[in-house]
Amino acid sequence: MPLSKEVRKQTYSDYLTYPDDERWEIIDGVPYMQSAPTWQHQSISRELLRQFSNYLLQKSCEVFSAPFDLRLSKAEIKDENVVDVYQPDLVVICDKSQLKGTGYSGIPNLVIEILSPSTAKTDRLLKFNMYEKFGVQEYWIVEPDMKLVSVFILQDNNRYGRPELYTETDNVTVSIFSDLIINFSTVFDF
Repeated sequence: MPLSKEVRKQTYSDYLTYPDDERWEIIDGVPYMQSAPTWQHQSISRELLRQFSNYLLQKSCEVFSAPFDLRLSKAEIKDENVVDVYQPDLVVICDKSQLKGTGYSGIPNLVIEILSPSTAKTDRLLKFNMYEKFGVQEYWIVEPDMKLVSVFILQDNNRYGRPELYTETDNVTVSIFSDLIINFSTVFDF
């Protein structure tokens, strides 16, 4: 019986060869094609971006929205060899020294993923585990259909604790910015 071929992990170098008119992510070396987001998804993303952007004006951190190539990696890995290339819906970066080209190479401070039927499993399992493993301080999973936000905060043991859950009637204080309050009534106003 022949041995199965070992599948080579895709890297950021491979990612750069993908067609420009398609949206892709690579999670632990496996490519995933992304579908176009719904209008509700875009509405949520736009409002969160607005609130974060307004707060971060004249501050050292920045917020970026997809398309944005997040090369999740430790410092010792060359950019072209990174096997985790994500397109988070929103990402907050406070170390601007790793901003380059079409995104960021390193570990962001906060990531927000807005679920869609095609990405829910990936966002809840694969990305959750990778964001936790790499030490992303705060991870939000936004569920448009339920108008629900789960906020995961990295604990002292480098694991996410139980999620803090918020609905469209809530306000949330962002843990990495103690004076930033996000109003979910405007986020879910659709």
